[in-house]
Amino acid sequence: MAEDQDIFNAKVNTSVWEKRTKMSNTIEAGTIVGGPVNNDTVNMAQVQTSRKGFCSVRHGLALILHLCNLSISTQQMNMSIALPVMVNNTALPSSPNASTERPPIDSQDNWNETLNKSKAVAAVYDWSPEIQGIILSSLNYGSFLAPIPSSYMAEVFGTRYLSGTCMFITSVLALFTPLAADTGVTVLIVLRVIQGIVQVALLTSQYSIWARWAPPQERSQLITIAIAGSVLGCFIIFLVGGYLCQTIGWPYVFYIFGGIGCVCSFLWFAVIYDDPVNHPFISTREKEYIVCSLAQEGSPPGWSLPTKAMIKSLPLWSILIFYFSDYWHFFVQTSYLPTFITSVLQANIRDSGILSALPFASACICLVPGGLLADFLLSRKILRLNTIRKLFTAIGVILPAVLFTSVFWVRSSFSTTIAFLTISSAIKSFAQSGALVNFMDIAPRYSALLRALSQIFSYLAGAISPTVNGFLISQDPELGWRNVFLLSAAVGILGLIFYLIFGQAEVQDWAKCRHAPASEQTE
Repeated sequence: MAEDQDIFNAKVNTSVWEKRTKMSNTIEAGTIVGGPVNNDTVNMAQVQTSRKGFCSVRHGLALILHLCNLSISTQQMNMSIALPVMVNNTALPSSPNASTERPPIDSQDNWNETLNKSKAVAAVYDWSPEIQGIILSSLNYGSFLAPIPSSYMAEVFGTRYLSGTCMFITSVLALFTPLAADTGVTVLIVLRVIQGIVQVALLTSQYSIWARWAPPQERSQLITIAIAGSVLGCFIIFLVGGYLCQTIGWPYVFYIFGGIGCVCSFLWFAVIYDDPVNHPFISTREKEYIVCSLAQEGSPPGWSLPTKAMIKSLPLWSILIFYFSDYWHFFVQTSYLPTFITSVLQANIRDSGILSALPFASACICLVPGGLLADFLLSRKILRLNTIRKLFTAIGVILPAVLFTSVFWVRSSFSTTIAFLTISSAIKSFAQSGALVNFMDIAPRYSALLRALSQIFSYLAGAISPTVNGFLISQDPELGWRNVFLLSAAVGILGLIFYLIFGQAEVQDWAKCRHAPASEQTE
């Protein structure tokens, strides 16, 4: 039975690969639909397809993923924006890091007026700080369990159905969040736990799409276009979330962004397909270009796991460790940047949201150009792929570490501090075209699984970083910020050093298909 099961799995795992190989062999033999062609014609078709890339189906797919990631990002952060308005702040003790500088009298009066209006149209709850902490963190309670099962389900059931269903479920749950809060805090926590698991499944499984859709020379730009949606979502929710809470009421933060998510799920099912071979609207030329590009890697998607080889793989460990170090910095920004701007820079409560959004705006602007630059250097053969990954990673760590660390010493200058934070985030986005996308290079066959492993390490950083940094700040409200910035820079540099030593960009032996032709496995 075990042998029969292995044979069955091998057939399932190589079905898409056989389609690619058949089409690749057909092209090489000069039997493309429309008549015989030679190699020059094939190369010309590939060049023309590449030039028309931004009007291609694969770039449309990246745009849909961009919108989905934007929606998920806003749903992940909407509770942190709405919660201060949802609770009865007069019943809670003031924060020890609260700003000692009060806003101007007219500004304070306007704030009280809008806050009272929002309370009039939405319920206010007497939740203790401990309960608020549980509500905020409940989104991550199932995060450690979901990545690997969801990556497996993506391979078995297909990414299109799994991710599209997850997108719809999390959006519907966002719409029901105000009702859950009215029902009781336990119901709200359970809803957010389920929502977090579904969101992780979506964020993990979507990467298996790129194993079938992204040509190696366009991988950086396609993935960065999709990932830019998450950064843009952070910017949008910081920018407009507080305004929505103050004017029309906090429930609309969930209604609006939940509704956007439902629209994205409908677009997903209309546009997204697991493989270009089965897409009804893709042109023959683009299909041939994608299939031939991926066939050269000799690594079709599958689920025959070489567990021992993966555990011993230092290139894989270098990526996972860098994910931990990079997300350590990310959680410092998302968890403590608004507090730093309010308590240290003494910005008023309305400006704090806008200022907190600026670093995310700069990162979003630079994210896609960074991916385009990486693909340009690769397509023109100016640099090797391994050099590009390490160079962009180093740029995205060293310069931001210097600027981020310097923030403490220039905090007396409001404009300089904001400029340093904004420029730091812009440059840090280059790492997305480096180590953060490197798992697609070393094992495209297991892209969903490796993304799942990287998410586990990123959520581990999310569990440790806020706790450690909160302890540092509580010990010394002034010097604690210096230690937070220094620790973030140190963790980032250590992760970079490990990646520079052990990182690689070639498909690893354990990630190559044993059913592929021997000539492809030895390349």
